[in-house]
Amino acid sequence: MSHDVILGIDGGGSKAVVALADRTGEVIRLARGKGINPLDNPSWRETLERQLRPFANAPALAGVAAAVPAYGEVEEVSTSQREAIAAAFGKVPQRILNDVEAAHIGAFAGGPGILILSGTGSMAWARDVAGRSHRVGGWGDTIGDEGSAYWIGRRVLSLVSQSLDGRAARTALSEAVFKELAIDRTNPMNGLEGWVFRLRNPRSEIAALARIADRVAKGGDAGARTIFLEAAEALARHVTAIARLAGLASDWSYAGGGFRSRVLREAVAARIGRPPQPPRLPPIGGALLAAALQAGWQLDAPWIERLAASLRAHCDEDSEPQLAK
Repeated sequence: MSHDVILGIDGGGSKAVVALADRTGEVIRLARGKGINPLDNPSWRETLERQLRPFANAPALAGVAAAVPAYGEVEEVSTSQREAIAAAFGKVPQRILNDVEAAHIGAFAGGPGILILSGTGSMAWARDVAGRSHRVGGWGDTIGDEGSAYWIGRRVLSLVSQSLDGRAARTALSEAVFKELAIDRTNPMNGLEGWVFRLRNPRSEIAALARIADRVAKGGDAGARTIFLEAAEALARHVTAIARLAGLASDWSYAGGGFRSRVLREAVAARIGRPPQPPRLPPIGGALLAAALQAGWQLDAPWIERLAASLRAHCDEDSEPQLAK
């Protein structure tokens, strides 16, 4: 066998996925690891290199596409990312791209449309009918990332503290958070502030609170639902802004752990005024598609469908947003 395997890397703030696929579109190996966002993880390169090591000597590797956080945003970071991929894969044809661009490629199988991301961060990415790319948001948690899972998690902590103080109405989030995090309720300030103090990866661990909020929101809690409605409003503004930029009034899709929440998906759809197109491929599928194109493979719709089916078999519902079928 010769030159018949491609490798895709989908790196995010909370996790990274690495996958190999063959010429038929079948995924032959997939592994998950820790997040590799250089903006909040000082050991990102060591983490990435450790995850790539088992794949670096894959036989007959024809192309690599690495979709990594913050690529194209901060030049010194982008340089380090290019160096890390080149060190791992040598002269194999390589493409480095922003992780949200890869999510867009996957969602629309390389076609035009608007993608809204709600993961550890948030961003909108669009490709217009001429093939030009546009983006809004993605400014990071200090400046922006409105509507992201981290943004939701921060508001969960804020609402719980206000509720405990009596500055906000009682919310079922308080009991849910203390129970999930195994925090002693007898001294809530010590418990909750202590939990924050001991966090090793604050952005991803706070972002994970969005799952608790989703469960509570589905149970009808007004405070939790308000957080998701505010997140939806912020994400819808991303879409409105990028639609003007790209001259699009067409399909939109989504990516990121935040959109595992049906509450959030429905609220965003209500504000945009039309339902989303489920992504044809998850973000790792977008990276694999980019790698196949980098390798010069001739692709067609059946190939993309085979890749989608193979990824559905490897990616459970908890790890990726619902895919088109």
